[in-house]
Amino acid sequence: MLTFEDAVIALGDFTLKADFSLQPGCKYAVIGPSGAGKSTLLNALSGFVPLSAGRLVWEGRDITDAAPGARPMTMLFQDNNLFPHLSVRQNVGLGIRPGLRLDAKDRARVAEALARVGLSGFADARPGNLSGGQQSRVALARVLVQARPLLLLDEPFAALGPALRREMLDLVQTLVAETGAALVMVTHAPEDVRRIADEVIFVEGGRAAAPRPAAALMDNPPPELKAYLG
Repeated sequence: MLTFEDAVIALGDFTLKADFSLQPGCKYAVIGPSGAGKSTLLNALSGFVPLSAGRLVWEGRDITDAAPGARPMTMLFQDNNLFPHLSVRQNVGLGIRPGLRLDAKDRARVAEALARVGLSGFADARPGNLSGGQQSRVALARVLVQARPLLLLDEPFAALGPALRREMLDLVQTLVAETGAALVMVTHAPEDVRRIADEVIFVEGGRAAAPRPAAALMDNPPPELKAYLG
């Protein structure tokens, strides 16, 4: 379990408060108006933005000051963060060893991850020669080889068309079910919430609210969420 304990994230004049826990294996959607702090919440989880007050606790251990690489999570960004001069195999291998000194076992892990995302025949390709959906699959494969218990998604499929976005969400859902990882996904799309989320974290007015069951919340939203959903 990961817990925000009276956490405060302050960036200039912006402040976001969070005080809740994330359960293993659960799928969370983070929604709210633009500029409310959804990505900031993920950046605080991953260690790219520090807490100004409070603590972040993982299974009883304080990780508030832990470096991003030392945290039990990995993050998938909007632009996938692929290196154009490296092959697909190398981009995925970075998730295991940043220096790309891969042994036979590491190379087998890369091959398995590519197979699981449907890219077995693309190991030697460069990202620039792939479609947007294929690039997203490479980024997912890199997440898989890291094998961490929390996966953070910051709208990584926002640039994809509706059908391809649904396909990628279904793939994510399959992969987190196989690995048992918890998922925290920022999205603007209510249909994405209904498709994949168990619980919803609504971010608005300087606060990230405690998670609530997704189906009940979307079917009967409180006034502030109803206003956001339109």
